[in-house]
Amino acid sequence: MPLLSLLLNVLWVVTGGIWMALGWLFAAVLMALSIVGLPWARSALTIAHYTLLPFGQTAVRRDEFRGREDMGTGALGFIGNVVWFVLAGWWLALGHLVAAAALAITIIGLPFAWAHLKLALLALWPIGTEIVPSDDMGRRVAGRP
Repeated sequence: MPLLSLLLNVLWVVTGGIWMALGWLFAAVLMALSIVGLPWARSALTIAHYTLLPFGQTAVRRDEFRGREDMGTGALGFIGNVVWFVLAGWWLALGHLVAAAALAITIIGLPFAWAHLKLALLALWPIGTEIVPSDDMGRRVAGRP
């Protein structure tokens, strides 16, 4: 992890990023307890990790990144995202929006507010998304494998 990403991630955790990561973890536990929600629990755990350390990583559509569709990016993924939105997506997005508003009050908090806004969008529609290191995404966009 580059030094700037490490510094931003430490500041993120100290300024409250850990609370939203715990929110995602709580959502994952609730989904896992239902047994039926295990696919959503896996996504929530992945995003909980991303929420804890967002700098140096990026969320991308899995079909665009891998170049092929799978179950999570097709019709089943759409249905899964609708279920997710109703059960957990809206309250996680609301938490990220509140955190973004609080952080946007200060100039120093603006990068963290922006990260919360990106996470709020991800909270609404997470299935079919993959978390990749920012370096991998840069290589992929540049056309290099």
